[in-house]
Amino acid sequence: MRAVRFHEHGDESVLRVDDVDRPEPGPDEVLVEVAAAGVNPVDTYFREGSYEPYGLPAIPGVDAAGTAAAVGEAVEGIAEGDKVFATGLSGAMPGGYAEFVAVPDDRLAALPDDADLVAAGAAGVAAVTAWRALVQHATLRPAETVLIHGGSGGVGHAAVQVAAATGAHVIATAAEGYHDEVAALGADAVLDYNRDDLAEAVVDAADGDGVDVILDHRLDEYLGFDTEVAAQGCRVVGIGENDPEIGFPQSAAARGKDLNLQLMSMFNTPSLADALDDVASLWGEDVTIEVAHSYDLEGAAEAQQAVMTDSFLGKLVIEP
Repeated sequence: MRAVRFHEHGDESVLRVDDVDRPEPGPDEVLVEVAAAGVNPVDTYFREGSYEPYGLPAIPGVDAAGTAAAVGEAVEGIAEGDKVFATGLSGAMPGGYAEFVAVPDDRLAALPDDADLVAAGAAGVAAVTAWRALVQHATLRPAETVLIHGGSGGVGHAAVQVAAATGAHVIATAAEGYHDEVAALGADAVLDYNRDDLAEAVVDAADGDGVDVILDHRLDEYLGFDTEVAAQGCRVVGIGENDPEIGFPQSAAARGKDLNLQLMSMFNTPSLADALDDVASLWGEDVTIEVAHSYDLEGAAEAQQAVMTDSFLGKLVIEP
């Protein structure tokens, strides 16, 4: 089969397409014929060496979706020919930038028969992070108000849909050019994150009461802002930052509101298969993934550069 690999750590130029042996699934694995693999910032961290892959040469790609080509004897609930999607790959095993990938059954789930496999290939990290952040950590409830920073991003646009599916009142920030698309995904109010009166606008969109839940992908920039717009007892879930030095610039105000800060990583999810099952139950009518651009295997370097530098709605994918 053909696969993207890097034989050493470095920039995008270390990625190349190799001919390699097709994997054989173990007893608890499913061999997936890959239709699409999502392109995530974490893929670049493995390539650069800030995260350690399973070894070199390595096949990147945390996410993948496709058709079950072979099923290990100990696998239950998946049959040959089923549509499946997976996440949590490439750290301890080969990833999804390949024509086939062998996936442990605790990292994949079945999809509905009518699922779009290209969109599903980009779903793993984005949708599982959104689901775990809002439903499991924040326990978002119907009629609560949620603020989603970066509503046009990979996780952000999935979170808008997950939050809308729970019956919450959804406020999202996004660049002005994406407002209509984010609203179409289920946001009740979409605000330009560059506006000078953003905090006032968020509170107004929450009927003057502040927000109950916040999904924040840049805690080092927005944690003080989060405190300002939070309602009493607000739950803030942090999924990322640009600076590791995170703290409340208004700690007294945060304490006065009994603010709860939960930091999370998708890779700590106790059961990725269960989380993927939850996402699959919403797939299609309630939640899907917008694919901004697709690349072939030879375009992997371009895709990894774009995921770190370009602006787009949704996700990028590689279609082997």
